[in-house]
Amino acid sequence: MHKLASLALAFAACSLPAWAQDTTSETVRRAVHVCASCHGEAGRSDKAINPSLAGQHSQYLQRQLRDFRSQSRSEASLAAYMWGVSALLDDATIAGLADYYAAQTPPPGRAGNAKQVATGRKIYEQGLPLRGVRACADCHGDDAEGQAGFPRLAGQHAGYIASQLRLLRATPLRPHGVLMKGELRGMSDADIQAVAAYLQSR
Repeated sequence: MHKLASLALAFAACSLPAWAQDTTSETVRRAVHVCASCHGEAGRSDKAINPSLAGQHSQYLQRQLRDFRSQSRSEASLAAYMWGVSALLDDATIAGLADYYAAQTPPPGRAGNAKQVATGRKIYEQGLPLRGVRACADCHGDDAEGQAGFPRLAGQHAGYIASQLRLLRATPLRPHGVLMKGELRGMSDADIQAVAAYLQSR
């Protein structure tokens, strides 16, 4: 709670009336500094529990921050944290943050178990038709770089991806979670882990 209070004070500077604000770029710079405590320098997280934001699509990031702000997206035990931080962001700061992270160089892929990565690649590219699981590439792109509002997944932490997929399979925590729950119903934990390992290797 102490850390959250400190972040709230830092973001308070971004919520001043227009006549008292610094320039937009300075406001976004301050916000980036706060975000770095969890998401890493330039959005390249070194913690498996926290996603990397570097190279993520601006449209997607803006939507997620607005969903956190409206509390229509949860994040399991981190819900209160993200709700509190995002509540202090206005639309202009959200747009500036999203554009900043979209312009950063994504983290490089990290090799994993070759057999697991190969299994994950097959599921990602072809799905599991006999279990009603559509190919991930249909929405997230052949290279997992995202498209049309769907997030970039290439190079993301396997631990983060796997935890998100398990949560979405169990209960929708995001506005589009109902769709993901349907796709994930036919995937086992091993399938999820394989797809996560493949995406981390991209």
